Amino acid sequence: MASHRRVSQSGLAGATRVTVLSAAAITAAAALSAAGASAAPAPAPGEVTSRVGALYEQAEKVTEEFNGASERTRKLRGDVTALQDRVARGQERVNRLRARLGAIASAQYRSGGLDPALKLMLSEDPASYLDKASVLDRVHGNQAGQLRELQGAQRGLEQQRRAAAGKLTDLEASRREVARHKKDIEHKLAAAQRLLNALTGADRAAFDRANRGLGRSLPDLSGAAHSSGRAGAAVQAVRAAIGTPYAWGRSGPSAFDCSGLMQWAYARAGVSIPRTSQAQRGAGRQVQVSQARPGDLVIYRDDASHVGMYVGNGQVVHAPHPGARVRSDPVGMMPISSVTRP
Repeated sequence: MASHRRVSQSGLAGATRVTVLSAAAITAAAALSAAGASAAPAPAPGEVTSRVGALYEQAEKVTEEFNGASERTRKLRGDVTALQDRVARGQERVNRLRARLGAIASAQYRSGGLDPALKLMLSEDPASYLDKASVLDRVHGNQAGQLRELQGAQRGLEQQRRAAAGKLTDLEASRREVARHKKDIEHKLAAAQRLLNALTGADRAAFDRANRGLGRSLPDLSGAAHSSGRAGAAVQAVRAAIGTPYAWGRSGPSAFDCSGLMQWAYARAGVSIPRTSQAQRGAGRQVQVSQARPGDLVIYRDDASHVGMYVGNGQVVHAPHPGARVRSDPVGMMPISSVTRP
């Protein structure tokens, strides 16, 4: 009879633990191997700089769209306020006219001769009742003139109310557009910042030196003497802004984006120009690059998403991008779309 060895419970448990641990170790090793195989290598510093530059360019385009939407919102807000004031004044006029007709009706009632048409008119909505031309046929003299005046005032009031309602709808749409562009800008800038955070040591220091304009000297502005009085004043203003931080959506005086700097500088010279770089392209006479004078606006890229001011001797002053400060650069720093002389 064959003998059988009994396996103790403790031995069995130990074997089970060894098997489970071995399986876990194999699984973990496989996971680490897979993660290592799928992880993308860290981008080289040059690639980071290129990607960040592309994100800043995209953000700048959206910033100008944000500026345009913000300007439309500001204008619409003013339009709505003006229309609401007109509606309020129109309502006051309608109330005065109705009160005057009410006084006439009271006098007629006391004398026992209240005109049925006048009674009906004062008891119904004038907007609907006065559209019935027959009422005016039953009212004569001064009353007919006052009814016609009330009719015109009531119709004008309704038109103003419809106009105000339409502007309010446009305003709400513009507000949503502003919020959408704001979110898009913040998303792109956050992506750029994540890339920059991957740079360390000397690479990050080199990026900061290149993009903050550290060590740049003020340009020689001797050529600005040939500009006109207003252009010369704008040049002096933009020069004084060198070193001011970039901030998207800002137009000074403590921070600027590219078009905000141009608008601010010309405002200091007593000249009003549009808010966005696209609109600034059409804010004056177009000239050739070779004919540029100090004070001219140099518009960059085909979509006109960047602008700087020519200050003479082949230099522009501009607000470059987030993380940078207002600085001078060669006029050909990026593709030129056009040159505008305000």
